Amino acid sequence: MNHLAEEEIRLGIVASEFNYDITYLMLERALEHSKFLEAKVTYVYKVPGAFDAALAIKSLLELKDVDAVVTLGAILQGDTKHDEIVAQHAARKMADLALEYGKPVALGLSGPGMTRLQGQERIDEYAKRAVESAVKQVKRARSFKQASELGSKQYPFTIS
Repeated sequence: MNHLAEEEIRLGIVASEFNYDITYLMLERALEHSKFLEAKVTYVYKVPGAFDAALAIKSLLELKDVDAVVTLGAILQGDTKHDEIVAQHAARKMADLALEYGKPVALGLSGPGMTRLQGQERIDEYAKRAVESAVKQVKRARSFKQASELGSKQYPFTIS
């Protein structure tokens, strides 16, 4: 029997330095939660801002010792719609890279449209949720691969 689904999960984390009073704590929570979920963080890649994450994510997805990438950032509302543009394009590129490389990229960006206080209140939630998403996606993808290789004949086959 193939125990692919039970193998260690290796995560890369891309953390934005913009709004570092928030993102530093997000990174700490993500590292703690990864350990709690028994996932190994193999790389932490810091980038200036959320918009700058795409190249770092791509670099990590290309590595064999990264099963998924967790992104962390806080996009605060300013006087213009800049925060909305940054969030929209960053999230879109993350989804594109996940599809291109066939590996999960978990969206741990809080915002747009939030205040600094709201960003601080969301530190734990967004960091933990992003790590949980990455771990679940890897486990389910491995379960699906294992089931499809075994030729499951029970339909509908549900991965959870």
